[in-house]
Amino acid sequence: MTVKPPIFATLGCRLNAYETEAMKELAEQAGVNGAVIVNTCAVTAEAVKKARQEIRRLRRENPEARIIVTGCAAQTEPETFTAMDEVDHVIGNTEKMQPETWARLGPDFIGETERVQVNDIMSVTETAAHLIDGFDGRTRAFVEVQQGCDHRCTFCIIPFGRGNSRSVPAGVVIEQIKRLVGKGFNEVVLTGVDLTSWGADLPGEPRLGDLLMRILKLIPDLPRLRISSIDSIEADENLMQAIATEPRLMPHLHLSLQHGDDLILKRMKRRHLRDDAIRFCEDARRLRPEITFGADIIAGFPTETDAHFENSLKLVEECHLTWLHVFPYSPRKGTPAARMPQVEGGLIRARAARLRDAGDAAVARHLAAQQGKRHLVLMESPVMGRTEQFAEVDFTTEQPEGAIVEATITGYNGQRLTA
Repeated sequence: MTVKPPIFATLGCRLNAYETEAMKELAEQAGVNGAVIVNTCAVTAEAVKKARQEIRRLRRENPEARIIVTGCAAQTEPETFTAMDEVDHVIGNTEKMQPETWARLGPDFIGETERVQVNDIMSVTETAAHLIDGFDGRTRAFVEVQQGCDHRCTFCIIPFGRGNSRSVPAGVVIEQIKRLVGKGFNEVVLTGVDLTSWGADLPGEPRLGDLLMRILKLIPDLPRLRISSIDSIEADENLMQAIATEPRLMPHLHLSLQHGDDLILKRMKRRHLRDDAIRFCEDARRLRPEITFGADIIAGFPTETDAHFENSLKLVEECHLTWLHVFPYSPRKGTPAARMPQVEGGLIRARAARLRDAGDAAVARHLAAQQGKRHLVLMESPVMGRTEQFAEVDFTTEQPEGAIVEATITGYNGQRLTA
């Protein structure tokens, strides 16, 4: 029998991408043959729609393969995928990281495996640390340090896909990063669902800043450490200290802001106000003048007026945001926001477009300001890398892939620098 390696399709966030890499190893160890695994996202109704479209496409291209659907959408609405003729198995977010799940889908599979394996994720109290060799073109590695979320924002379905917050102990995180550095990775990215809640469930209740300081102290040969999306209202003293004093902590933060109007933030059940966001960005820039910020912002949240929206638009400039992730609001069944008075769809799309235009203009300003400056660039391919602030750089001559090279910025083209 010809052995065909599984095909993986990943939708959604970096954490999903990390978990796909872990699943690849689990599937390989179990000898899973010729399957198609779709790791779905549930952050918006559009994300679930895209997952269904991707499944149908993969079925057309792989008519004989078993299709296994997992991820957040499979966890929150397994019935959606069970009803699809194209789908053979639906696996929950906890089950997808368990070796026994893949063993049941391995070479001894004869059809008796339960079609739906989705248990109550709220009953999960620990998150396993899955040691992988890293990925992302083998230049940057992601390390999952936290899983789940204890907060209940009114628009968000993700806690029901990921469960409550669980932290990976610091010693395990450090062990994995040492392993990745030993394999030659020059940058490690810490990732999680609610990263700034790391440590709340561990003995002594350490904070994310404590973890950063320990990593940088105990792994002196790690060239670059980066953190993914954070909730700025939860930034602790050691996190700010690391921003100020640790050059190996990259000067780029992606902020979960979601909106720029206080009333909408309260209706979202967020824990910060617009002045909190502005103050955090001012403090971080004072400590690290070259720092850049990305942010998630939702356009067209229920009850949003023109005045509310203008406050989000102004936040781009007031916080000096550069890299925007703009989400046109779409109701998620089972969330409180889905029961609130909705904004008309055309207006939502128009507001999202204005936010994206503001983001594009902010990127252009940032890139223009880099001309003539020297940057340390991590090469993701022979001709493309990223600066410390995460801007992409195109090179005219080939560089060693995976290396950190010092380069002078000569200009920019679209949303990329040139060197």
